[in-house]
Amino acid sequence: MTERVYRYINRGLFERDKITFKLMCAMKILILAGSLTTTDVDVFLKAGAGIDEKNNPFTRWLKDNKIWNNIKALSKHKFGNDPTFFFKELPDRMSRNEGMWQEWYEKNEPEREFVPDYDERIKAESSIGHFIHMCLIRSFREDRTMLAATLFISSVLGPKYTSPITDKIEEIYDESKANVPVLFLLSAGADPTNSIDEFARKKK
Repeated sequence: MTERVYRYINRGLFERDKITFKLMCAMKILILAGSLTTTDVDVFLKAGAGIDEKNNPFTRWLKDNKIWNNIKALSKHKFGNDPTFFFKELPDRMSRNEGMWQEWYEKNEPEREFVPDYDERIKAESSIGHFIHMCLIRSFREDRTMLAATLFISSVLGPKYTSPITDKIEEIYDESKANVPVLFLLSAGADPTNSIDEFARKKK
């Protein structure tokens, strides 16, 4: 049922909005399962927006103070049903292993790299480890959030939800009726005319 709804809704979305829809579905499924809370989602969306920490000790390489605010917000949050603060010691661990954290932060694809101090703990969280990892990437490297979200969606819903989809004219035709027409909303570079003409010739 989830896949059928996804495939149906996916047809009517612009490409830029598809990952947002899938992300909402994945998080809602985890919320309904009791693995995530709405507060967890707020932390992902807002990060450190409500915090104003001036004493950033890593200004040498962490120049944007917004990132330090994000880190402080993570360190004060309890994920899911965990009674402990998962990233409580994050600022201290960064101080002790500053070189490793800087190297990780400066990687081209940090979402695919070993996370200093936390990699094993994140992987051990079978139900929401992928969400925690996505929040960490969003806090440090906002520019990589969409890619981290793609990994999260794949972990929750499966790889087929992140693979390219092509809806065949035959499949769309089978869902149509005399009183249920098919509407094609065309955007730049998309023109199904040839496919429709070819299919029409097959159907005579």
